[in-house]
Amino acid sequence: MKLAEALQERADVKRLIDRLNKRLTVNAVTQEGELPAEDPAELLRQLDECLARLEMLMAKINLANSTTVVRGRTLTEMIARRDCLRESIAAYQMIIDVASQSTLRMARTEIRTVRTVDVRALQKHVDALSAEQRRLDNEIQQTNWTTDISL
Repeated sequence: MKLAEALQERADVKRLIDRLNKRLTVNAVTQEGELPAEDPAELLRQLDECLARLEMLMAKINLANSTTVVRGRTLTEMIARRDCLRESIAAYQMIIDVASQSTLRMARTEIRTVRTVDVRALQKHVDALSAEQRRLDNEIQQTNWTTDISL
């Protein structure tokens, strides 16, 4: 199995666990004398199976990420860099958005606001970070589809 397939299955299992939790919540209590729409014991059995599968997938994925090396960096390091780039882009973009707002003054007596950052320079920095993040994400995705893992 390819690493990318394991990642897709992990996402599917997580969605199934969420659905099972919702179904369990609905069927955990019923009116006296009524039967639940679904058997909670069966739902719990399915939930336990899914959790066991998720645990195994997570362990295999984490192992593959920590041992697969691309151009001197593990996938774990690449993923951490990508995630931090996303956080950085979001933070800079928020600053840009705030600094780009124009405030209208209704009267000359109102307080005037001024920018304290160079929006153009920040946007150029965000564009560079975004380009790096896209390249890194593409490299991670490509590696995911070429890396074999055993399940």
